[in-house]
Amino acid sequence: MALRFFNTYSRELEQFEPRDPAARKIGIYTCGPTVYSRAHIGNFRAYIFEDLLQRHLELRGYKVHRVMNITDVDDKTIRGAREAKVPLAKFTAQFKEAFFEDIETLRIKRADGFPAATDQRYIERMIEMIGALISRGLAYQADDKSVYFRINKFPDYGKLAHFDLTQLQSTGRVKHDEYDKEHIGDFALWKAWDEEDADVKWDSPWGPGRPGWHIECSAMSTALLGDQIDIHCGGVDNIFPHHEAEIAQSEGVTGKKFVRYWLHCAHLLVDGQKMAKSLGNFYTVPDILGKGYTGSEIRYALMRVHYRAPLNFTWEGMKEARESLARIDEWLARLRERSASVSPAKNKGKQAGSMPYTFEEALDDDLNISAALGF
Repeated sequence: MALRFFNTYSRELEQFEPRDPAARKIGIYTCGPTVYSRAHIGNFRAYIFEDLLQRHLELRGYKVHRVMNITDVDDKTIRGAREAKVPLAKFTAQFKEAFFEDIETLRIKRADGFPAATDQRYIERMIEMIGALISRGLAYQADDKSVYFRINKFPDYGKLAHFDLTQLQSTGRVKHDEYDKEHIGDFALWKAWDEEDADVKWDSPWGPGRPGWHIECSAMSTALLGDQIDIHCGGVDNIFPHHEAEIAQSEGVTGKKFVRYWLHCAHLLVDGQKMAKSLGNFYTVPDILGKGYTGSEIRYALMRVHYRAPLNFTWEGMKEARESLARIDEWLARLRERSASVSPAKNKGKQAGSMPYTFEEALDDDLNISAALGF
């Protein structure tokens, strides 16, 4: 079976064809953590899906170069540092360390690159890209000194999220600030410095300030993977406005198709509800380890449902994951014993490939892990 993925952009299952099929090299960009707090299990559901994607592509003979960004400057990180009364870098460092501890626990392969938004190399690239967008009429500086992207000047804006710009209204994700932007949906590329930012600022042609979240990813992804990327991943909540903005910015600068395949992981619920600290159902990896479960059991519980289907996390589900993983381990032990007792000649031709629908073929079909595991 040929590899197929559900492309959010087309909303269709598409046969996977990398940019350079002869070289069998694939570039993947995944949206990583915003380090204002410890990542929760909903975040790690997406990271485990992305890990499964990489491992399966490598199993199929591709050489994968994966980049995962770390957002270490935005409204939340600045507010957290201010409330903790520590420098931004010190505040975010603790959560970066916690993130790497957790991916080790969950056996998630490290990406080839973990670029941080505050790295001066990427700040300079962000400024360069913003300048290019302004020169092409795709961005402008408003009266508040911030720089915004003109969504009306990018005809394909909205195609990833599949919405009509005329229906765009002021919401929690698209805010019409007190100053007048040209369009309610115009998003910030460069945020002018204000007193609440304290010492978090960089010089730019438009005055001191800091980059917007969206331009950070465009700058880091294209810097490390080139103007065109094979696969871009994230959670469904990244589709709009974040990934929509990434397309507009990146293609506005390069004039090339930014991403071939967009893959998005569905939400994780806890006991059928959205996870929230106020509901007492907000869990991190250490929280679950503290209940006596292992990293492998957490990984299995977060991976066993197809990535495009919502996953309902329950403690009963954790018990089931433990039991299922124990059965798999027992089966593997018996298989190893049998393999050791059978000569290679006798064992030849009795491979799983003779089955009508193998584990690998199930994963070829849009990473259908549920079918692969027999659910």
